[in-house]
Amino acid sequence: MGDTILERVTMDRRTVLAATPVVLAAGTAPALAGARPNGSGPGDIVTMTATDLSAAIHRRDLSSREVMAAHLAHIDKLNPRFNAIVSRVDGDVLLRQAAAMDEDAVAGRFHGPLHGFPHAVKDTAPVKGIRTTQGSPLLRGNIPTADSLVVARMRQAGAVFIGKTNVPEFALGSHSFNPVFGTTHNAYAHGRAAGGSTGGGAVALALRMVPVTDGSDFGGSLRNPPGWNNVFGLRPSFGRVPSVPNTDFFWQNFATSGPLGRTVADLSMLLSVQAGGDRRSPFSLGDDPAMFARPLDRDWKGGRIGWLGDLDGALPMEAGILDTCARALKAFEAIGMKVEAARLAERAPDMWRTAKILRQWSVGADLQAFYDDPAKRAQMKPEAIWEVEGGMKLTGPQLAEASAGRTRIYQAFDAAFEHFDFLVLPTAQVFPFDVKERWPTQIAGKPMDSYHRWMEVTLPATMAGLPALAVPAGFGGALKLPIGLQIIGKRHDDLGVLQVGNAYEKASPWIASTPPPALHGRG
Repeated sequence: MGDTILERVTMDRRTVLAATPVVLAAGTAPALAGARPNGSGPGDIVTMTATDLSAAIHRRDLSSREVMAAHLAHIDKLNPRFNAIVSRVDGDVLLRQAAAMDEDAVAGRFHGPLHGFPHAVKDTAPVKGIRTTQGSPLLRGNIPTADSLVVARMRQAGAVFIGKTNVPEFALGSHSFNPVFGTTHNAYAHGRAAGGSTGGGAVALALRMVPVTDGSDFGGSLRNPPGWNNVFGLRPSFGRVPSVPNTDFFWQNFATSGPLGRTVADLSMLLSVQAGGDRRSPFSLGDDPAMFARPLDRDWKGGRIGWLGDLDGALPMEAGILDTCARALKAFEAIGMKVEAARLAERAPDMWRTAKILRQWSVGADLQAFYDDPAKRAQMKPEAIWEVEGGMKLTGPQLAEASAGRTRIYQAFDAAFEHFDFLVLPTAQVFPFDVKERWPTQIAGKPMDSYHRWMEVTLPATMAGLPALAVPAGFGGALKLPIGLQIIGKRHDDLGVLQVGNAYEKASPWIASTPPPALHGRG
């Protein structure tokens, strides 16, 4: 399979010979808000918040080696069942890398806020020396010789890369299964979809396999997986986290990398590492990313939330989605904000048409070379072929109209923000579905005409290039499955979105006190 000595696809029990297996007992949930490291065992280490863990490492209360050993043991315990982390790096190699981090710490050389953190990178981002497949058999043996920019920034900040997180093939769709590594299961309901394309990352994070994780987002990939796994994810503003390398910096600006965390503060810490301008990316934002590492407390009394719901009935929703989200909106009222129904001036069908055209053009361009080779085309999943063939049929006037449509979407949001501080939508139109389904073919009796139509709710914020924070909304539907809210902010107001998300989190203590059942031997 093209593995090097630095990577493994299957689990290897030799990874953590010196580590103690982690067993979490029921009733440990309150400690998830931040454990004290002194005198604690591996279970306490993996349940610490990332901000607390970073502080403990910098105080040298914890060594990077024991942090690594605890997480590797925990991964070995849970990952065979949930399949979130793939292309594992050899455990002995990782422990040596962690020991080197400890030597630097003794000498006072701390690399950054991620110093000694075990980190698994989404399997779409190149990591030097670690296989990057994008979930495609066509890239099964691909081992990059250089990091992407966001990976290089995380490496410089001290992250130790333990492998990759699983994705759908070519990151297409919000269900993380592929012919290379198989299927990732939901952290809260084994047998249910994890979301995608950052499904492996969200599950690894929710199950405490890693302190924080990274992802990317075009059609909700930093929003639906967090919403389905009771964690937080941010699709940053266009340009906040530069996409380098990139074949087209001017038109191909729909996807962006971003952070996920079990708390908003953890997510913000990672964003402070990922964000910042780069001369190679002409539209990158040059604001000092250190602002995201500062305290997020802010008084929101008198603020206004606009609830977009199902876009005036245009989007079909599985029973329970809107009710669960409506209950979660009360957290905004608890922090002194007013919640009112809101509308966008651009019609939902028009927004969908715009997004579909631009997505087919963008994705089709990326995959055209594979499609043009019949032998490689035979190894592409039908959804990828559909995108390429749709893109090939597009005309110049259609692209021009779609670009104008994208402008109208931005203008519709801008007009709504004259009355509201933030706009809110669900993170998905369905709860996590059975992993045996490729994608939902109908919602509330309405047929879905593409593999991503059921994620239509995420595309308006993508088209507008606005920051959107996914926050847990609760558990609903017949099976009491997780769903989230998208908090959409004004142009470049990533900090404001994080601050209101932080207040929402503090008004929703159930988030931290509801860990996945597998952490205490259930599910």
